[in-house]
Amino acid sequence: MNLGNWLYSLAPSPGWLLVAILVIALTESLAVVGLVIPGVVLMTAAASLAGHYDLSIPLILGFAFVGAVIGDGISFLLGYTQRERIPVLWPFKQHPEWLARGARFFQRYGILSVLIGRFVGPVRPIVPMIAGMMHMSPFTFAWSNVGSALLWAPAYVLPGYLLGRTWQQLLILPPGSDRWLVLLAAILIVLALVFSLLRHQLAREGRIYRRLAYFASQRGWRRRLWHALRQSYPGGEFPLASLVLLLVSLSALSAWTLLVMDRGAPLTIDRQLQVFVDSLAGLLSLQLAAWLAEAGDMLGRVALAFPWVAWLLLRGQTAVLLHLLGGLLSIILANALFRQLSLGTPLDTPMIAYPSELLSGTVVLSGLVAAYVSETLASRYRAIAYWTAILLCLAMGLACLLLDIAWLSGLVGGALLGLTLSALLRVSYHYFATRPPLRPPWLTLGLASLMLVMARIVWLPPA
Repeated sequence: MNLGNWLYSLAPSPGWLLVAILVIALTESLAVVGLVIPGVVLMTAAASLAGHYDLSIPLILGFAFVGAVIGDGISFLLGYTQRERIPVLWPFKQHPEWLARGARFFQRYGILSVLIGRFVGPVRPIVPMIAGMMHMSPFTFAWSNVGSALLWAPAYVLPGYLLGRTWQQLLILPPGSDRWLVLLAAILIVLALVFSLLRHQLAREGRIYRRLAYFASQRGWRRRLWHALRQSYPGGEFPLASLVLLLVSLSALSAWTLLVMDRGAPLTIDRQLQVFVDSLAGLLSLQLAAWLAEAGDMLGRVALAFPWVAWLLLRGQTAVLLHLLGGLLSIILANALFRQLSLGTPLDTPMIAYPSELLSGTVVLSGLVAAYVSETLASRYRAIAYWTAILLCLAMGLACLLLDIAWLSGLVGGALLGLTLSALLRVSYHYFATRPPLRPPWLTLGLASLMLVMARIVWLPPA
């Protein structure tokens, strides 16, 4: 049984799927937990499976409704009974702004805050607890909770259910393609969960970071290493997330490359997935994929990076500038080195090279820019920069598959190579950074990059 079949066999039975929908709805509404769990992604995936199984819509909505009511009810009860203790408990002791934001929302909308808050992401899991802390009438909260859940359940469940019911009719797919959709959905869900959980823990405000900082302060050599890599300016942090990413991505790149060399490219999974992607070519624009490929080649990366390089040069952001230029150069050298080392090996295929140069370059450029932009943002907004970079990389990977210029194995190798170099450059940047980064006019620079890359696509031939 291959990986796709194995994951497809793990899909829950209809009965357990209903339980999963209830649990997702509950955790989506639960205080604190709802801030970390990507509830929208999980609910869409579960509802799509329910549509695929053709489960009863009233039954699905009923389980989602019950879960949402229970989740908000637990949050309200927690705030109602633990009003004095909550501000001094983790994580609110480290993030008092979460309670302050929820309190402002509650004071602004009053009784309607429970109804409105269920649809507003940043305050959704906090408002019911705030309502309890403010000693809102339990009866008033109960009807607000029930009313908002009645609206929330169909709004969150029906789109995914419709997708699960209609995707096979909308797409003319080869036999067995449904397992690839399950595989891709499972990968996205796992990545979303891992990213959401680790993003807080490895940052300066995270528990893992704080415990490691305490551990490092106990011995001389650990303290010296910690301060050597920590940014030297006040409030600078240790590159824990970058170090973890470096170790994981380098290990994964080595293991994956050895696997591809041992099995020979293309792998069986490469050919099977390519058949599935080729079936989508009539629905997705090949011209759009070609434009993305041109935006991600060497000329495209230069066009995208030029406004950022110019701004960094003008503002004297030397450390950031040198590491961004180092990223653009290092990915070219790394791909050239892979080409040289792969000559005469199973990686040296006449059609498609390993790793994907387009994806590795996109990962490095978008990853470094996202890391720099996020460093200048408040903690709660940093995920936006990283998710934007992730979506750009996913789009580039799909474009490579549609244009038959990369196998899946090459894309995996390219992504891991890009992540390894990005993490290495971020660790180096932490060592050399001597002052906080200036907040870039990211919207202006982003529009300038978009205009330049459009000019590159229109007036310059593919590199």
